[in-house]
Amino acid sequence: MKRRLVCLLALGLVASVSWAQVNPKPTPEEMHRLHQDSKAYIAFLEDPKRDEYQKPHEVIMALDLKEGERIADIGAGSGYFAFRIGRHVGATGRVFAVDISPDMIIHMNRAIRDMGVGNVTTILAPPDDPLLPDNSIDRFFICDTWHHIENQTKYLALMKRMLKPKGQVVMIDFQKRELPVGPPVDMKIAREDLIAQMRANGFELLKEHSFLPYQYFLVFTAKVGGSK
Repeated sequence: MKRRLVCLLALGLVASVSWAQVNPKPTPEEMHRLHQDSKAYIAFLEDPKRDEYQKPHEVIMALDLKEGERIADIGAGSGYFAFRIGRHVGATGRVFAVDISPDMIIHMNRAIRDMGVGNVTTILAPPDDPLLPDNSIDRFFICDTWHHIENQTKYLALMKRMLKPKGQVVMIDFQKRELPVGPPVDMKIAREDLIAQMRANGFELLKEHSFLPYQYFLVFTAKVGGSK
């Protein structure tokens, strides 16, 4: 089974006793079973305890989003960050919430309808292409998702084409060590390896934030004069 392109999220839908509260760090086999039950998986992803380490408000403030920006949230899941970002880019901005899971897209579409959100657009995409126009995106936001993407070199080449000049790629992912949350260590990408990969594919590290306890938070931009 292909790994799901899903960013862990928390829109605030809380079960009285969620699966995640019983088992906050499932094994790969348990994750596989969760993927077969979309309701259970969404409850797992939306556990409010995630806010304690993900620090969504601090992440949004660190992004320093501007009115009118066009942001692509890759692996948006059920919109943990997509809807928060939408509130900061305003009515003239746009968030493209990209995911490979039809269940997650349906979940977000219901939220868009029920909350009357006008600046978040969902995109059901294949695992190797976010399906966005060239030169259309100010920032790619990729949270807890990059380690799921199999053909990363192809994906980076597509993102370079899709970014506007001076556009950014924001990468948040789990540190490659034993942690109380996140995937197994062998699935993780070390911070140093990600930086090297980005440099090899025409990106340079612009800034880094260090306030997240279990994740690195890196911001890249395309190298000046680099090929698209």
